Amino acid sequence: MRLVLYTGKGGVGKTTTAAATAIHAAKAGKRTLLLSADASHSLSDVLGRRVGAAPVEIIPNLTAIEVDAQAEIKRHWGKVHDFLVSLFQHQGIDGVLAEELALLPGAEEITTLFAVDEFARSGDYDFAVVDCAPTDTTLRLLTLPEVAHKSVRLLLKIQRSLAKVMTPLAKGMVSAPLPDAAVFAEIEALLYAKLRGLRERIVAEDTTVRLVVTTEKMVIEEARRAFTDLCLFGLRCDAVVINRLLPEAALREPFYREWGDVQKDRTVSIAEAFAPLRILNGVLQREEVVGATALAEHGRDLFSDCEPDALLASVEPISFHRKGDQYSVTIPLPGADLHALDIAKVEGDLLVKSASMNRALKLPRRMALLDVSEAHFRDGVLSVFFRVSPACSAGTPQGNA
Repeated sequence: MRLVLYTGKGGVGKTTTAAATAIHAAKAGKRTLLLSADASHSLSDVLGRRVGAAPVEIIPNLTAIEVDAQAEIKRHWGKVHDFLVSLFQHQGIDGVLAEELALLPGAEEITTLFAVDEFARSGDYDFAVVDCAPTDTTLRLLTLPEVAHKSVRLLLKIQRSLAKVMTPLAKGMVSAPLPDAAVFAEIEALLYAKLRGLRERIVAEDTTVRLVVTTEKMVIEEARRAFTDLCLFGLRCDAVVINRLLPEAALREPFYREWGDVQKDRTVSIAEAFAPLRILNGVLQREEVVGATALAEHGRDLFSDCEPDALLASVEPISFHRKGDQYSVTIPLPGADLHALDIAKVEGDLLVKSASMNRALKLPRRMALLDVSEAHFRDGVLSVFFRVSPACSAGTPQGNA
């Protein structure tokens, strides 16, 4: 199933763009699913009709859903949630407020993506469009399985083992609720089974992220950072949507003439900064784009010369190479600042730090034994080279570098 995730800074029109994409695809005969992964659901507002936890047919071939986070949290990590609720209530917090406080950070977005994965496996849809949360939340969500360090997993195993012995003893001495082994087991299953399976879906070849921007400088800069970080974690981007572009009629007015010059310069800058991604232009409409009819027209304008479910561009993924005795890894980092990049090798991981994100890239077994010899950053691509050290040649595994 083809999967497209829309993200961008809050207020740039992600929901409208996602809904227009889905409606346009449905009208072209694609069995389409539209989901909201934003905690502040607004699909109902954009579609002009009630959308809830139960799938709703908007038009033929289009189903929309706003996932019930509370119900899904119960299903995926009910034991953790129940423990937190009991702990907050023990502190004197009202039951309803305790339920709200027990929502784990990012839980609502994660449950929505679990739902996407389940729908994808069902085979009932050709195309899924996800209206994601603002950029920073989406990045944390999509990269969570990657940044969870192996030591955290080890710690959870130790805690779970200790909980089996210590919790029954402690319960006799401590009045506050204590987590049992089942709570730790559920946390581990979430981090290292469900989320890893979800990541496989997110980094699949038929999954891409589309960035939604306006011509505001702050919005563009945030999107550039997001593009770099998405590539760092192996997530594919295929398009940038520029929303709220002033139409030609407005640009002819004296009042908007200077704005027109700014718009022209920044659209060129966007195309250069996000190359080779496809640029889709969303022109500012006379009225709010609400309802299936207006969204369908907006979708036709956005995808006037391409299909909404097509792979619109491709950035090469991370790749490993060998030439003779030299090994290397290439990591596309479009838009990255050379001076903000930092790399190091720790045991079998290559640590790469950009301006706002860190990644521990697991190296193949052979490369994990080697030392970093040099690194180059050219044309938006980081190349890291490895050499065979004398100790490694003698058969002694390498430690930290």
